[in-house]
Amino acid sequence: MTPPHLTALPIRRLTTEDLRRCADLAEDRGWHREEHKWGLLLSGGSGYGVDAPDGQGLAAACVVTQYGLTPAGPELAAIGMVLVAGRYARQGLGRHLMTHICDHVLKGIPLTLHATPYGRPLYEQLGFTTAGGAEMLKGNFRPGPAASGTVSGTVRPATAEDLPRIVRLDTEVFGTDRTHMLTRLPAFSDRLLVTEDAEGDLTGYAALWPNMETHVVGPLIARDTAGAQALVTALAVGTDRPLRTDVDVRHEELITWLKDRGLGSVAFNSVMTRDIPDLPGDWTRRWAPLTVAAG
Repeated sequence: MTPPHLTALPIRRLTTEDLRRCADLAEDRGWHREEHKWGLLLSGGSGYGVDAPDGQGLAAACVVTQYGLTPAGPELAAIGMVLVAGRYARQGLGRHLMTHICDHVLKGIPLTLHATPYGRPLYEQLGFTTAGGAEMLKGNFRPGPAASGTVSGTVRPATAEDLPRIVRLDTEVFGTDRTHMLTRLPAFSDRLLVTEDAEGDLTGYAALWPNMETHVVGPLIARDTAGAQALVTALAVGTDRPLRTDVDVRHEELITWLKDRGLGSVAFNSVMTRDIPDLPGDWTRRWAPLTVAAG
């Protein structure tokens, strides 16, 4: 029997039971398996996929994370981990999946994603425009001179009592509520730190979470460059793994500082949006995302 054309195959919701299939698909395309990250994305967001017609796992997959959930619907949705198995590449399956997600599942909702140079042309055809960029940095962190500027206040481990304060600060900076992801941070991350000023007000926070052989810094929210540097330095003390983070390219001082301390540039991704000219919130205090797959 001739199998149906790939673009006629049904798209289904993925669950945490599909985690291994998602990791297998990533590995098929030469990505790391990243099972820890897939677990977060599938539990905090929604996965969508196409089962391979040959019965061998998934032919395609992506994840959607929705923020600012209101009675009228979410205020923003992030799309990530868009993957097509190598044996089904360049046959329209990726476009089929993305068109379904953008024009049906998320119709009318402002969208964002991080695009590689390879994926950017497709997203432009689907109505996305470039709103910014992020530089991926990776390497063994070397402590150096004190952070530039003066860090007013303290850096300390977050406690359970800090979580509501983190959510309030993050909603202000990110521009929409992402409580359902932030409440997963204590279990997802290996370290979660906050910064407070002299009056005891929360001014920033950052998480360090394991991803294969690296530790990823993100989210990273801080009042200024000195605060961001202090958080990164404090997180780096607790690991002997290479650090990885994705920094908004407008934060040139932090990027230069990270490179001076041993991190090297790995890639540049375009931050793209659809149905919204730019991301909400205050980019001057938003230094690195939780993950490029979820914003």
